[in-house]
Amino acid sequence: MSNLTFKDLDIPDYILKAINEIGYLNPTEIQKQVIPYLSEMNSDFVGQAQTGTGKTAAFAIPIIKKSDSKIASIQSLILAPTRELCQQIQKEVFKLTKYTTGIFSTAVFGGEKIEIQISKLSKPTQILVATPGRLIDLLERNVISLDSVKTVVLDEADEMLKLGFQKDVEKILKKTHLNSFTWLFSATIPNSLELIISNYLSKDAKRVQISNQNIVNKDIEHQFFICQPKMKIEYLQMFLKTQPKKNGVFFTRTKASAQFVFDKLSKNNLNIGVIHGDLNQSDREKMIRMFKKGSLQYLVATDIAARGIDIKGLSFVVHYELPDDIENYTHRSGRTGRAGNKGISISFIEKSEIKRIFKIESTLNIKFNQIK
Repeated sequence: MSNLTFKDLDIPDYILKAINEIGYLNPTEIQKQVIPYLSEMNSDFVGQAQTGTGKTAAFAIPIIKKSDSKIASIQSLILAPTRELCQQIQKEVFKLTKYTTGIFSTAVFGGEKIEIQISKLSKPTQILVATPGRLIDLLERNVISLDSVKTVVLDEADEMLKLGFQKDVEKILKKTHLNSFTWLFSATIPNSLELIISNYLSKDAKRVQISNQNIVNKDIEHQFFICQPKMKIEYLQMFLKTQPKKNGVFFTRTKASAQFVFDKLSKNNLNIGVIHGDLNQSDREKMIRMFKKGSLQYLVATDIAARGIDIKGLSFVVHYELPDDIENYTHRSGRTGRAGNKGISISFIEKSEIKRIFKIESTLNIKFNQIK
């Protein structure tokens, strides 16, 4: 199964053409297992896999294949926890539908004027990507109907529950689950999510779990460096000198730390931007656009941005502070080493944090190299 190509997955030529243009080389493990099943079967589904494993294409390709251009109403609903992830999914769906005829998608989320989104929804839309809160707003205004929805995707379902969307998700599923199939994708399956699965998915729903051996991209080199907290900035600058002309993202746990790193590095005339929760949405989007275009070489970000940054050819990720949980380490690291490119994920830690490095190693089945 390891030598399968996208063509072997019985994907139509009009989607294969888009896949080749995007630059996907070979299907990932979850794509190999999920695309053929979801393309042919009408059933509920649970997929457990981390960000960076190719989940979006795994559910988007079957959705596009099943979409009927003769029906102008919403046939597939994709729920995502954040605005950034919504936009990322919508962009990928848009690229994959490039050579379809009459298949349209749009995204709705908080932070943008609802009137703009209502206007978009007045046009034919077969695939809708949405955050739960904004979708509820649109439903309550009676400007959107889910009556024609045949497939509901919950992407990063565990994160939706963490962000407090459980009631909204259940409210939406109560409207859809009897007349549609639900595909749930999540990095972890906590008890609260198992409850949703038992209440809204069929008992015989197929489950696919990508093992820890396949979770983390093998093209990423994981490193750590031990230093005193007050010396981190100095050593970070030394690391950057070893990566001339390469681009990277520095992750912090808190908004205060992100601003601190940005302020310090900006004084050294480094071409750097920052995104965190204290910045308004338009400023965050502007920073990401500049970074993608290459106007910025570096970006400092809190974990909320880890799932929304999708930069082609990102050279490295720096964990200026280790994340609160191992799942976020995977999300952060997954920003680099994409599409067959090599990447570096380096953590700057205190001596007391070495046990956390060992824990990440054992949980994700990866090996860290210590930099001295």
